[in-house]
Amino acid sequence: MLTISEITYAIGGLPLFQGASADIPAGHKVGLVGRNGTGKTTLFRLIRGELSLESGRIDLPANCRIGSVDQEVPSSARSLLDTVLDADTERAALMAEAETATDPMRIANVQTRLADIDAWSAEARASTILKGLGFDTEAQRRACSEFSGGWRMRVALAGILFARPDLLLLDEPTNYLDLEGAIWLESYLQTYPHTVIISSHDRALLNNAVGAILHVEDRKLNYFQGPYDQFARQRLEQRAVQASQARKYEQRRAHLQGFVDRFRYQANKAKQAQSRVKMLEKLTAVAVPDALITQVLTFPEPEELSPPIVNLDNAAVGYDGPPVLQRLNLRIDQDDRIALLGRNGEGKSTFAKLLAEKLPLCAGNVTRAAKLRVGYFAQHQIDELDPAATPLDHLTKARPDASKAWARSRLAGFGLTADQVDTVALQLSGGEKARLSLMLATLDAPHLLILDEPTNHLDIEGRDALVEALTQYTGAIILVSHDMHLLGLVADRLWLVQGGTVAPYTEDLDAYRDLMLHPPGAPAEKPKAVASVRVSKTEITALRAEVRKCETVLAKLNKMRDQLAVKLSDSALYEAEMGNQAETWQHKYAEVMDGIARAEGLWTDAMEKLELALVTAQH
Repeated sequence: MLTISEITYAIGGLPLFQGASADIPAGHKVGLVGRNGTGKTTLFRLIRGELSLESGRIDLPANCRIGSVDQEVPSSARSLLDTVLDADTERAALMAEAETATDPMRIANVQTRLADIDAWSAEARASTILKGLGFDTEAQRRACSEFSGGWRMRVALAGILFARPDLLLLDEPTNYLDLEGAIWLESYLQTYPHTVIISSHDRALLNNAVGAILHVEDRKLNYFQGPYDQFARQRLEQRAVQASQARKYEQRRAHLQGFVDRFRYQANKAKQAQSRVKMLEKLTAVAVPDALITQVLTFPEPEELSPPIVNLDNAAVGYDGPPVLQRLNLRIDQDDRIALLGRNGEGKSTFAKLLAEKLPLCAGNVTRAAKLRVGYFAQHQIDELDPAATPLDHLTKARPDASKAWARSRLAGFGLTADQVDTVALQLSGGEKARLSLMLATLDAPHLLILDEPTNHLDIEGRDALVEALTQYTGAIILVSHDMHLLGLVADRLWLVQGGTVAPYTEDLDAYRDLMLHPPGAPAEKPKAVASVRVSKTEITALRAEVRKCETVLAKLNKMRDQLAVKLSDSALYEAEMGNQAETWQHKYAEVMDGIARAEGLWTDAMEKLELALVTAQH
């Protein structure tokens, strides 16, 4: 168990935590949420022991291995696969010792330990993780020095996942992943055998990969059971109750104050007025809760153009060399909301740059409406902001004839406060710079807005504000994002970038997610071979019995998991006199979780066999 007890910590005199406490049971998956600047990254540094508390304690089990991704792996001649294998330092040390050890007893101990940690399947496990994060077999053999910083961040993440620390701390892990990598990570974390805390603004990850939420607010830590959407509903209910209590308090206070003001100086009412004064002094104030979404984004509305606003006729685009994309036969109307799907490297950003006129055609034709205005937002634009210029300076440069009042109003429409408007970009947060870049991208009221990963620096409130703005926006949208929640709420059409072209994707996002997790392969053909074989009622009965058996096993394992979770949440288990009992129970919890994963696989297989048999029996 991770125990956080009454911690206090401040930066520059500003308290981030004040008497904050929380207990994280071993083996649990927890999402860490809170507005930007509330101290989530600082909490991770406190847990790792990189910062010293002013007061309070953070306690971890003895010999607990903590893993996190703080920076990209260094540029080196080591291959990606070897770099990931090196991340498990115990395995690396044992493998080296196995080559040099001469004492028979030590050799036996080393080999036993290598077997215990499943060292011989390590290369396959490392390769699977790298593949899930977007590296094919050929890329895994290439040197780290051949990849950019963003790709090396993925390698660092792969290394930490491969090492399987007892406590895994992930700070915005999907920010450097594409949609396909984010989907894979979400699935992988569901079966991770140890404790995980994920600081993220990705709703899909927080809904599907965690079972609890740790919320940072008002310098406190509040623990909620359930995924993010359940937490959000609970918070809404709590805030509604708090708002009701605040209204009742204000009504009571106003009533008492009115009586005092009216009768304080009347002799026959002075005693009653004094009594009301004492009652006022004893009233406990109830604060009105802040609005759930204080961030706003307001996009200017373009005039309507005749469709189509863009038409591609056998177009091709690329860089130096063969085209990256070709055979592009597509049209875009002003009411389109299109999400681009496809694995990293297939050409989504290339297609976005073509539409934004950042790349020339290699062949074919692109016809654009005569008065078409295009807005383009990409991550590199945030990095290209002048660090010494304020948001007001940036807008004044783009609109030199505009008044200061108009400029401040325009910036306020993107959630930038009066103080932030006059703060140089170097000192702005990532979210503030993202909103400034979005404002500049939409300044001309574009008919076509192209957004390439717009949410990377936005917190959940900022993402909600972006969804609201895009929903009301009257221009066309081309969206590239790893945020499934954003795509699901905004996009009404899906285009798949694959195999050197772009074409409409006829399925929905859930089908695409399943496709990424279960790509088509040879095993999918097996049902066809038995489909023509007639299945007897006895066989169907046996298959039903197998499904029920799997369900019974799953129910028992889930019950055991819940009982172990309760056991592990008992702080008495971690007292010194309990010895190693906590570690023993944690191992049992991990074993049960592995058992659940295997039982779910058996249940899935049994259900597929039963469904196939039922279909066959009908023919």
